[in-house]
Amino acid sequence: MDYKEVIAFLYKQLPVFHREGKKAFKPGLGNIQQLCERLGNPQDSFKALHIAGTNGKGSSSHFMASILQEHGYRVGLYTSPHLQSFTERIKINGQNVAEDWVVQFVEKNIQLIQDIKPSFFEWTVIMAFSFFKEQQVDWAVIETGLGGRLDSTNIILPEACLITNISWDHQDILGDSLELIAREKAGIIKQGVPICISERQKFSEQIFQKKAQEMFAPIVFAEDKIHWASHVNDQEFLHLRGKSIQHETFDIISPYAGEYQVKNITGVLAWCEQIQELNIIPFQWEKILTGIEKSKINTQLRGRWEILQKKPWIVADTGHNESGITQLLAQVKQQNRGQLWIILGMVADKDIHLVLKLFPQDAHYIFCQAQNPRALSSEILQKMALEHGLEGIRENNVNKAIEIAKLSSKENDFILITGSTYLVAEINVSFE
Repeated sequence: MDYKEVIAFLYKQLPVFHREGKKAFKPGLGNIQQLCERLGNPQDSFKALHIAGTNGKGSSSHFMASILQEHGYRVGLYTSPHLQSFTERIKINGQNVAEDWVVQFVEKNIQLIQDIKPSFFEWTVIMAFSFFKEQQVDWAVIETGLGGRLDSTNIILPEACLITNISWDHQDILGDSLELIAREKAGIIKQGVPICISERQKFSEQIFQKKAQEMFAPIVFAEDKIHWASHVNDQEFLHLRGKSIQHETFDIISPYAGEYQVKNITGVLAWCEQIQELNIIPFQWEKILTGIEKSKINTQLRGRWEILQKKPWIVADTGHNESGITQLLAQVKQQNRGQLWIILGMVADKDIHLVLKLFPQDAHYIFCQAQNPRALSSEILQKMALEHGLEGIRENNVNKAIEIAKLSSKENDFILITGSTYLVAEINVSFE
């Protein structure tokens, strides 16, 4: 098989969450335990850092991987989902796993798929662990998929953990309250393993503290360690000035201009200080700051306030739940712009009305539908949006929608593409 045939085989043979939703989710660690045992427990061959949360865990994972790279380590990075290529999920020092390696791994271990029948996510996890073992990484930054307690990545015994924002998402799997969702995320907290919480939230604070106490895990809340004097957003970069308990005033520039990155950076900086204080990694403050500033170059993260064009401004962002969209729209509101255009697509198994009520009524909308079985049809999305006073046209193809918006807009207008990771993933139109 070649690479395309292997990926097609995996999609056909294994339950895939990003295509099928809840029915592809296999709760429990039984399958990943069997996979790891059959392949010599590769997860025990490298030191790991584990990250869970609703929003921000992807950005935080990339920030931390970049910081480790700036310290000279060989760094594995596992995240999901991918935008355009499956190989984006597994990286070493910012380089995607080779397509040939993916082919060889599947062909060599095809009997495991037939014996254990794992989910697509479980298979990608064992693939990442095996690649990191083979490539002898110094550190691996591992992002959870769903939740934490029963997530396949939770088989690792990390050196430290981070939990980012907790918000509404995947309620059909994680629970129908924020407290239940927080408890699932808290499942990554291990015996004696330090945990940092990026954002103090009233409903989850005691849940995390209690779990940490039960596990004798040192816990810190990031805002107790990092304080910001100011942050300025110039649309392309986020400029922050702050101070910490350990360090006097410092300046930092984020290559990702999303306002929500303030919370992610707060969490990562506090986590680095905690890790350093506990002598887990001998971090250097200047290299920590440089790691964040160079994260876009070092790790190639996409889809977070990604500027595609400037006249008019065209920005793509993978925000898709209540918290993510709230923060995203707050930033859009701050822009010095003319008319707002929103190209919107969503998946059907989200709380659509909870998100739609957040969008402004004075924007021009183009409702799209990603080429994904979970995608909500543009016709239904348009009808649901109308209930919230959001009017617009339908164009299923996101690239055609972008062309329509570009032709209809003026230089000082602002075009936002959002609502679904899968919608952003399909962008391939050329920009000026």
